[in-house]
Amino acid sequence: MGLVRTLLNLVWLLLSGLWMALGYAVAGLVCLVLVVTIPWGIACFRIAAYALWPFGRRVAPRRDAGLASGAGNVVWLVFAGIWLTLGHIAAGVGFCLTVVGIPFGIAHFKMVPVSLTPLGREIVRSDTAYPSYRWDRNPVA
Repeated sequence: MGLVRTLLNLVWLLLSGLWMALGYAVAGLVCLVLVVTIPWGIACFRIAAYALWPFGRRVAPRRDAGLASGAGNVVWLVFAGIWLTLGHIAAGVGFCLTVVGIPFGIAHFKMVPVSLTPLGREIVRSDTAYPSYRWDRNPVA
């Protein structure tokens, strides 16, 4: 599976990953310049890294995210989330029109949740069951 995953990531990088990551990185830089929007800028860089190499990784909710993440996601949703999500859906449908493009369309659909509400989420390897749970900590004790 590792070879197939790497091959899919390389083709993805050429077809849409580089352009998407560049777009998210530019948005992240703009958010960093406007000091108030630094949390969204950091989220943009996290999404940009995910957009470069999505196969073998997935989006998982952070268990330590609080009310501030929810409020930040509402602001993000109004100003950027809906437009980014519509772009991922349109690209996903476009890729799914061909048999060869179906994996790349699915990758676009995988990016919908993180582009819609990026705060309070993390990017983890696909084989990670519970990314935010620490096995060395006993919650009962």
